[in-house]
Amino acid sequence: QVQLVESGGGLVQPGGSLRLSCAASGFTLSTYTVSWYRQAPGKERDLVANIHSPGTTINYADSGKGRFVISRDNARNMVHLEMNNLKPEDTAVYYCYVGGVWGRGTQVTVDS
Repeated sequence: QVQLVESGGGLVQPGGSLRLSCAASGFTLSTYTVSWYRQAPGKERDLVANIHSPGTTINYADSGKGRFVISRDNARNMVHLEMNNLKPEDTAVYYCYVGGVWGRGTQVTVDS
């Protein structure tokens, strides 16, 4: 069964950091382009970052440039999203997306 599971979300103060993880079962993440999206209440789901395969191309939305880092952990069949200097506007549910499959998301709340 193909499945994606996100983890690592939580409540953090402005300026803090979180590392989100996307774990896959049923397929090998290293052979797919993996994307992180986020959806805030009342807003559309937007791309945050993706890492391509084949190759090593990485793209970030303007909102995360300089603050977010996407990386692969091939040994554990995971992709991480390191988020630094978090802002209240980063509050959203963060989703992993691979090859037509969505995870259920992990909530990130940035609040003092």
